[in-house]
Amino acid sequence: MDNGSHQAFQILRLGFTVAPIIAGLDKFLQLLTNWDKYVAPAVPATLGIAPHTFMMIVGVIEMIVGLAILTKLTRLGAYVATAWLVLIAVNLLLAGQLDVAVRDVAMAVGAYSLGTLAGLKGLAWLPGGAARNEEQWNPHASSIR
Repeated sequence: MDNGSHQAFQILRLGFTVAPIIAGLDKFLQLLTNWDKYVAPAVPATLGIAPHTFMMIVGVIEMIVGLAILTKLTRLGAYVATAWLVLIAVNLLLAGQLDVAVRDVAMAVGAYSLGTLAGLKGLAWLPGGAARNEEQWNPHASSIR
């Protein structure tokens, strides 16, 4: 991995560690915003829980994902963050928060990029797992530069 790719990896890793942890903590403290207003009414109704309880659960998951990205689970955490952000965007669309949904889709692209860079860096999905560089299984990867 060249220096520019490594630098992009480090910046994305830092961002996707700090942002989910801060956002997750704020789901409890509600200092930045009232997060309950971002929940589509169908979600807590379907689950049978209050919107605030739902957002507290979301906060815990976000903090876990941020910590996973910080640790040796960077690659797995990045792809979990990608899926999570897409699900959040769908919820936001249902809640009528189109502008915020677009932001979450853009963040999902960044999380996916982090996962891709982690793979190029040779990081395994799980600690102790076999790391496989993308170029090892894609014979055309080296010709696409």
